Amino acid sequence: MSENYSLDDYEIRSWHTQTVEVTELAGRKLDDPLVKAAVAVVIRNPFASQPFQEDLSALTAPSGVLAHELGTRAKALLGGREVEGYGKGGIAGTAGEQEHVVACVTTIFGNGFRDAIGGGAAWISSFTKVASAGTSIDIPLAFKDEVFVRDYYDGITLHIDEGPKPDELVICVAVSSGPRAQARVGGITKEEALAKLAK
Repeated sequence: MSENYSLDDYEIRSWHTQTVEVTELAGRKLDDPLVKAAVAVVIRNPFASQPFQEDLSALTAPSGVLAHELGTRAKALLGGREVEGYGKGGIAGTAGEQEHVVACVTTIFGNGFRDAIGGGAAWISSFTKVASAGTSIDIPLAFKDEVFVRDYYDGITLHIDEGPKPDELVICVAVSSGPRAQARVGGITKEEALAKLAK
């Protein structure tokens, strides 16, 4: 995360959180609750209603700082549990482009997010779109150290009533404390993935 940037490099309008705690599914109690959390920030889009811009670095360059703050807030929502799954995403208001959201969640953003939540070896599942205020977004989740561990394929839905307005961007991250509740479709296990990484 670059020390040359701060949250002041964005015009932040609001912060939003969503938390889900699953304790039982299909009539079976979970040994440990599954906690999933999402945090979003609504920022002004400096490129909204502007002619096509080739250079979107004003959004990309400071994004590690934004991601670190989002990740810190998201991890706190797990109530002391470790982050095992993660994802990211965003919505551009209708006066912007999908590319404006993507510019905010590139590798710089991913590195800042990993920094805040305790690392992660896997690429971060992502979803972005253009939509009007009040549109929900499903943020995908996958195991943070190996994307092919099927048990962690999951997601959390985030809904912001008043955003994004046409000139805004919603930038969000999601974390989970473990695999899907009652996951049982097979594939590589978390333990096998970690053993492979350790070699």
